[in-house]
Amino acid sequence: MKPRILILIVVFMAVLFFPASILADIDHVMTVNPSSFSPISPILYGIFFEDINHAVDGGLYAELVRNRSFEHTDRMEGWSVILDKGCKASFSIKSERPVNGNNTHYLSFDIESDDGCVILANNGYDGIPLVGGENYTFSSLIRGYEYNGEIEIHLIDEQGNSIITAVLGSDFDDLWEKYSVILEVPEDCQYGRLALIVKGSGLISLDMISLLPDKNWHGMRPDLLEMLEELRPGFLRFPGGCLVEGDSLENSYRWKDTIGPAEERRANYNLWGYHQSYGIGFFEYLLLAEYLGAEPVPIFNAGISCQVRGAEYCPMNTMDVWIQDVLDFIEFANGSVESPWGAKRFELGHPEPFNVTYIGIGNENWGNEYHERFTLFQKAIKDRYPEIVILFSGPPSYEGASFNRAWRWARQNGVEMLDEHIYAVPEWMLRNTERYDKYDREGPKVMLGEYAAHEAGRRNTLQAALAEAALMTGLERNSDVVIMAAYAPLFNRPGWSQWTPDLIWFDNTRVYGTPSYHVQKVFNRNLGDIIVDSSLTDEDIEVIGYWFKSLYHSCSFDYETGDLIIKVVNPWPGDKEVLVEINETTKLTGKGEMTVITSSSIFDENTFDDPEKIIPITTVLSDFSNRFTFTFEGNSITVLRLNTWSL
Repeated sequence: MKPRILILIVVFMAVLFFPASILADIDHVMTVNPSSFSPISPILYGIFFEDINHAVDGGLYAELVRNRSFEHTDRMEGWSVILDKGCKASFSIKSERPVNGNNTHYLSFDIESDDGCVILANNGYDGIPLVGGENYTFSSLIRGYEYNGEIEIHLIDEQGNSIITAVLGSDFDDLWEKYSVILEVPEDCQYGRLALIVKGSGLISLDMISLLPDKNWHGMRPDLLEMLEELRPGFLRFPGGCLVEGDSLENSYRWKDTIGPAEERRANYNLWGYHQSYGIGFFEYLLLAEYLGAEPVPIFNAGISCQVRGAEYCPMNTMDVWIQDVLDFIEFANGSVESPWGAKRFELGHPEPFNVTYIGIGNENWGNEYHERFTLFQKAIKDRYPEIVILFSGPPSYEGASFNRAWRWARQNGVEMLDEHIYAVPEWMLRNTERYDKYDREGPKVMLGEYAAHEAGRRNTLQAALAEAALMTGLERNSDVVIMAAYAPLFNRPGWSQWTPDLIWFDNTRVYGTPSYHVQKVFNRNLGDIIVDSSLTDEDIEVIGYWFKSLYHSCSFDYETGDLIIKVVNPWPGDKEVLVEINETTKLTGKGEMTVITSSSIFDENTFDDPEKIIPITTVLSDFSNRFTFTFEGNSITVLRLNTWSL
């Protein structure tokens, strides 16, 4: 079941709000002064998309066949071949006369006689999920030579029984040709399999064997797409991440390999240990950003492979090709249809420009090797496209010597925005919610391109979500400096993962949001347009020798709804009683709502078996004034929306 916000309509009861005169124990006083405010970045909360944990292949990309093009390092990965009893045949991976220069390998059967048959099977990722009543399109590029026979297409269940069958014609020419057939599945099958039964004799070759459900959006899986829609992201950073850098420059991410017909895209081994089909490439990412109403933020290799893994550096005198790739992309995304790359965009079906504003150069790069290469990109891009904002990569560390050097260089060299990454224990986040209070308002802006709380065991617990929410209150208060921020990574497929924790977990048929997902969703839906001046008394507490805030908060205002929005994070077990005092110049209507995320233990988390253990609960409120008390539950994130007549 898709996670949702529950709405309970109740009267704003006295058990929640008491007159201050009869309260004996008030822990804090919150003062809200809407006469002083600053704007909030409208694209503050976004999503970071990287093909890690099989987020794309085996995930958002709806293709059900694994290794459809036989381009994986293990050419037969995902495939099995069975020879019928008495069948005299052999098979091999060939590269002579391939489909094209980007798709250079294919599977070929040499069958001596038609006494038996050859069975070629693929079970996708943990089986192929099939939904009764839905259509699936099978397709393949096929070439025959002196072949006399036919190919049966079978979708089979866990017991090996055929669910539905179709036959491809027997007239296979010695030139590559695409054959396809639509299969209407009569019944559900969670762990299906695709089987091709090759009958006849002669030489028959196959490539780009595909099974795609008709229910998809530009090749994307609808239920995972819906999870992204629910976040209402302000921006989409893609395609990585370390993925952009590659283990070496040879397998770095090159955007031109990822556009055009599927069979022309160059499949690539990525540094997370598996292959990408590029079924979702740069064009689809741009379409996705447009669909979500999010600002596209593409990241490009700086001519350096992953420095954390031991970098390979493109020689400075051959950097032109990397720089030209970025310039060509900007033309592809924004250029006139009369331009060479703008014409390519038109050819792909999108005549209107995508209006890309931000371009990132590098990911978690550092040192002189990066700085001198960044300068080349910076000059070339600004000379031709002065309106483009170029993001400078910070190092993997978020404090310390290399981090400080990066910031010093950025300030001295006209950098507009620096990409920081923070993966830290929850305690660090709770102690550093004022991190950006100290940043120079005149210096480069910040994109917090990746962040997440890593608690013990790297699990997606309520404890991690509480720490992230506390940090996010600081991001909101400083969104004149922090323009964009994204949790990372986005997706995880159990059994195929390389990194935890993650925002969204899925398998073949199910998907759920973690507590961190619901924090991102609730914060973005309650962002507001301006930060309103506010303060809390008696905030600091000592825990095991460290000082923390007792509560973490932000206050904003939404011009469209007229709502004053108060966010409060209480990461401690005890409830906190707060007297809220709002400047009398603000006229409240007495109407509003409260959204709370909490659970009985900070170690609770959502699972496939209990996907809604921790979800936002929204309650309608009424009958309150400019001065009221409120109890913020222990281990909770609370958002109050108080409707006003005016500020």
